[in-house]
Amino acid sequence: MNGEAEYTVIQNELRNNISLCDNFDVSDMKTAAGVDLAYWKDGEEEYAVCCIVIIEISTHKVIEKKHFSGRIGVPYIPGFLAFRELPLVIKTAELLETKPDIYVFDGNGYLHPRHMGIATHASFYLDKPTFGVAKSYFRVDKQTDYVEPENEAGSFTDIVIDGEVYGRALRTHKDVRPVFVSVGNNILTRIVIFLCLPGLLILKHTLNVIMKREEVNYYK
Repeated sequence: MNGEAEYTVIQNELRNNISLCDNFDVSDMKTAAGVDLAYWKDGEEEYAVCCIVIIEISTHKVIEKKHFSGRIGVPYIPGFLAFRELPLVIKTAELLETKPDIYVFDGNGYLHPRHMGIATHASFYLDKPTFGVAKSYFRVDKQTDYVEPENEAGSFTDIVIDGEVYGRALRTHKDVRPVFVSVGNNILTRIVIFLCLPGLLILKHTLNVIMKREEVNYYK
């Protein structure tokens, strides 16, 4: 399995099982896991380490950190990130002693040409609700741009393509660039926005960045 055509077939098969509804009560969600990867090269070979950090949502307390590294066998192809990163994500998740209630990915979910960004694709293996938070905008149809949210923390605008909401541009703080939030699977957009502020973005943009820097140095 190494071609875009084969990857597209797999994504199209999985997309039929995406659920844009939540089957949980937000008040029952106690823990959240942030997922991120860092890459490096050793000669011609490329490697990465996946880090997963679990926090208690109510207190932001870190309750578990796990990491797993390995060689990357799939080149970067826009729209097919999951095939590159999922093997390490799954291996790292298997190490967790705490099973989080939700996973947050550094990347997109529904905001994808086939609605199959890493956050969505991974959900079929993790069996938990997921969503993605991307730092840069993925223009999935190569023409639709996003509308800047108001310059206030918590402001957002919908990213609408052909009449369908693919995600949201969310400003987490005043005077900062927006991030791009999209559901992964088994969750609603309104729930994602609620969970993003403030705890999960702190997890995603701080703890995972720190972790991946530590772990890259450990594995090199």
